[in-house]
Amino acid sequence: MTLLAALLAGTASIAQAETFYFSAIPDEDQTALVERFTKVAEYLEAELGVDVEFVPVKNYGASVTAFRNDQIQLAWFGGLTGVQARVLTPGAKAIAQGKEDPLFVSYFIAHTDTGLEKSDDFPTGIEGMSFTFGSKSSTSGRLMPEFYIREEAGKAPEELFSRVGFSGDHSQTLRLVASGAWQLGALNYAVYDKAVAEGAPEVETAKVIWQTPPYPDYNWTIRGDVDARFGEGFSDRVQAALIGMDDPELLASFPREAFIPAASADFQPIEDTAKALGLLE
Repeated sequence: MTLLAALLAGTASIAQAETFYFSAIPDEDQTALVERFTKVAEYLEAELGVDVEFVPVKNYGASVTAFRNDQIQLAWFGGLTGVQARVLTPGAKAIAQGKEDPLFVSYFIAHTDTGLEKSDDFPTGIEGMSFTFGSKSSTSGRLMPEFYIREEAGKAPEELFSRVGFSGDHSQTLRLVASGAWQLGALNYAVYDKAVAEGAPEVETAKVIWQTPPYPDYNWTIRGDVDARFGEGFSDRVQAALIGMDDPELLASFPREAFIPAASADFQPIEDTAKALGLLE
């Protein structure tokens, strides 16, 4: 073998040995996230034939920063964080979403002491109460709930409510409203439904009073340079692996019935809404 051939062979070995990193927005407790996504990493590693590692992040903004800085090459984003990541990372694209994600909804919940009941119409009698969103960058916990508050009530949240906060994640929103620390809150419907299915005590004192109209939300977004680093067609292979995920335990951890193809254009409504609310330049 010539010196050049040896060098090229060595380079190829290094490229093949490179680890593929991914992360996810921390929309639930960190312990639950690590448990569920470590299993996803094992699945992807078997399907892709490369080392795959899950990288936990502290908050929504950190997931976008890690993606932009190439600390991760794939991420399970919400609608807004996905848009933010793709805007900041030329070539990045959405490749998959949950079967439920094109028609996602948020729940507005209220502590039982408020006396509010579930309604098909935007709730009345909420003015002057306290309200908590989830993360500031959450699509289902902040962006779309704020959009509908402004559209239905004709006021900004700070004008409508006596106090407005940000819990950080959906699970925390449920706990805070259930405890009475906040009278009202908005969260991802799937997190609430999962709490109901598991018999969580929080659902006894935090009740759903309204659900938003549907909008596109969560998505898998991948960097545009992965084919150059992991081999031609790697992005397509990642997409196929995600769409081919059929293990009920893995899917239940999201929770999703299945994953389907997605394109960045599917989330244009989220980008437009974020720009309208001044959350995206």
